[in-house]
Amino acid sequence: MLARNWRTRYGELDLIAADGAVLVFVEVKTRASRVFGDPAEAVTPEKLSRMHRLARSWLAEQEHEYTQIRFDVIGVRLDPRDPLDVAMADVRHHPGVFL
Repeated sequence: MLARNWRTRYGELDLIAADGAVLVFVEVKTRASRVFGDPAEAVTPEKLSRMHRLARSWLAEQEHEYTQIRFDVIGVRLDPRDPLDVAMADVRHHPGVFL
């Protein structure tokens, strides 16, 4: 992992990581209820656009140049019977939500 909860006054990037030679910006969404579907569905086009702008800001601060970049979403659904038990959480990784 390269960064976690990287913030500017314009927003926050949850995770920044490398997947081999690919730089990955990750939005993490967590839900305690199953009523609203997959937490990843809460990542709107506006949020993805903001992620893209924030990624450009992060990249501008880096000395290393990255040739491949990917944007992912991780959706976490907590178990409603025991939301504090992370072992019971359902985690779904959605790689490459947009480039």
